Amino acid sequence: MKALVIGSGVAGLASAIRLRMQGFEVEVHEANSYPGGKLSEFNLKGFRFDAGPSLFTLPELVDELFQLAGKNPKLFFRYQKMEVCCHYFFEDGTVLKAFADREKLLTEFETKLKVPRKIIVDYLGRSEETYRQAGEIFLKNSLHKFKTWFSFPVLKALFKIHRYGIFSTMNAINKTRLEHPKLVQLFNRYATYNGSNPYKAPGILTSIPHLEFNIGTFLPVGGMHAITLALYKLALEIGVIFHFNSLVKSIETSKGQATGIKVADSLIKGDVVVCNMDAFHAYRKLLTNVPAPERVLAQERSSSALIFYWGMKSTFPELDLHNIFFSDNYQEEFNAIFEKKSVYDDPTVYINITSKYEKGDAPAGKENWFVMVNVPANTGQDWEELKQATRKNVIKKVSRLLKTDIESLIEVEEVLDPIRIESKTSSYQGSLYGTSSNNKFAAFLRHKNFSSDFNNLFFCGGSVHPGGGIPLCLLSGKIVADLVHEKYVPVT
Repeated sequence: MKALVIGSGVAGLASAIRLRMQGFEVEVHEANSYPGGKLSEFNLKGFRFDAGPSLFTLPELVDELFQLAGKNPKLFFRYQKMEVCCHYFFEDGTVLKAFADREKLLTEFETKLKVPRKIIVDYLGRSEETYRQAGEIFLKNSLHKFKTWFSFPVLKALFKIHRYGIFSTMNAINKTRLEHPKLVQLFNRYATYNGSNPYKAPGILTSIPHLEFNIGTFLPVGGMHAITLALYKLALEIGVIFHFNSLVKSIETSKGQATGIKVADSLIKGDVVVCNMDAFHAYRKLLTNVPAPERVLAQERSSSALIFYWGMKSTFPELDLHNIFFSDNYQEEFNAIFEKKSVYDDPTVYINITSKYEKGDAPAGKENWFVMVNVPANTGQDWEELKQATRKNVIKKVSRLLKTDIESLIEVEEVLDPIRIESKTSSYQGSLYGTSSNNKFAAFLRHKNFSSDFNNLFFCGGSVHPGGGIPLCLLSGKIVADLVHEKYVPVT
């Protein structure tokens, strides 16, 4: 039996590997000339940049794919745990280091913020409980299958759902549990991990900090793009066939079945079709003869990003791999993004510098800065004007907090905006995570991992359940493989 995978983003790669290990012949058709989707890289005059995702958590989800194939993950893929998760810079000059070591972390917050250690210990304990008892269950299972809701773990979680903040906002819970405004802002930031607004998103998202503070953040040897390269190599070794520059024009269907895909003028038949394309474009471009789930597709999109890739002519010892320069009015920033559909004039700035650990990513004495600002999805804004204004505001802010003229140190520059994100990755409106999680039912309203119309058509990736980001995309690949397994295995 043959499985056809549309798109080679991290979810498409994970699906292809898992289906191959189930015995399917697997072909992946990718419109770009390279695998990885957003998880790609580029080089610019001696500087290497990861083009997309820059944070790596739950590395065991990658390792699991190699173990499934009977391979030693370390022969394909290595990574190190970061001693500091992130450096946080505030406008009043406060600098916080989120140490991976618990005692160092507690001392840091206690010393600089005068926050009792118990507040942090209790908060991170609740974050873990929420993740283990609710988040993990919902992330690893299809929410659109009846059997999911009648399993004991889910029934147990539903019985305690009020404890996990689904009826409160993330900000409301953080204000109650953390008290100190800088800590509230720091932990509100985790709503951006799925492109949402902490002042509207449900409190269950307070489970996200568990991944960093209780488990850790990691950096792959070779940078984030090493994840793509490792999974691509594994897929090739086990016999997955890739077709690049292979733009799929349609998913062909007949009598309740997806019969294959059309590429150029050729029909390629398959027994299973897995779509790693953004669900919005999947219906608008590939399934044009099928009634689309309009209510699902009309949901509010997640935030997008404006990214400046800067090759810097200097090094900054006060910076590390992950750095955040906070806005002085966080709520107004999110109001600008989600209500005004614009970019706040005092944006929170994220700077990722892989050359701190990967010396080959920048020439000696220089650094590769990945500078990102959260922005709205593209709805027709004047992005040229917004890019210029945001660039000035970012340079002004970072220069002020680092007490250095940043602009004079920019040697090379590339810019990525929501329009280019959509054109490169087919993410509708350039949204990074599909739909936002700005209401309590958002997790249940994401597009499901299977089609109701065609029993052999499945969906994976950041626009469907369980959501965007590397860990969730990997999990979506697993959910799809499990759904296929129920129908078709053993495949002989």
